[in-house]
Amino acid sequence: MSSASTGFSSQIGQNQFLQLLVAQMKSQNPLEPTSNQEFLGQLAQFSTLSGIESLNSNFSNMLSLQEITQGSSLIGKKVGYTDADSKTQTGTVDSVVVKDGTAQLQINGSLVTLDKVIEVAA
Repeated sequence: MSSASTGFSSQIGQNQFLQLLVAQMKSQNPLEPTSNQEFLGQLAQFSTLSGIESLNSNFSNMLSLQEITQGSSLIGKKVGYTDADSKTQTGTVDSVVVKDGTAQLQINGSLVTLDKVIEVAA
C-alpha cells in the first residue's frame, strides 16, 4: 500500500486519527462514555495500518535493490531486448542507471528496463 496507490500518508493519517479521537472524546455522551477498550482498539488498528505501510515501503526498497543487482550482473554481457517499437534488438550492456525509481540498462545509447530483456549471452 504505497501512498500513491491508496491516497494514504501516515503523517496525514496520524493527524486525522488524533483529530477524530479528540472530536470523539469531546462529543461523547458523558452518561455513556466510550470505553478505553474501544479507544485502544482504534489505536491498534491505526498502528497496524502504519506498520503495513512501513513494511510495503521497505519491500519496495528491497525490490529496487534487487533490480540494480540483477542489472549490474548483466554489465558487459550481450542481451536481446524488445525496443519501444516492439522490435527485437541486441547489444552489450554498458551500465545500469536508476531512472524514476526503476533500474534500466544502458545498451547502445538507449535505456532498457529489465522486463524488456528476452535473452542473455556471455
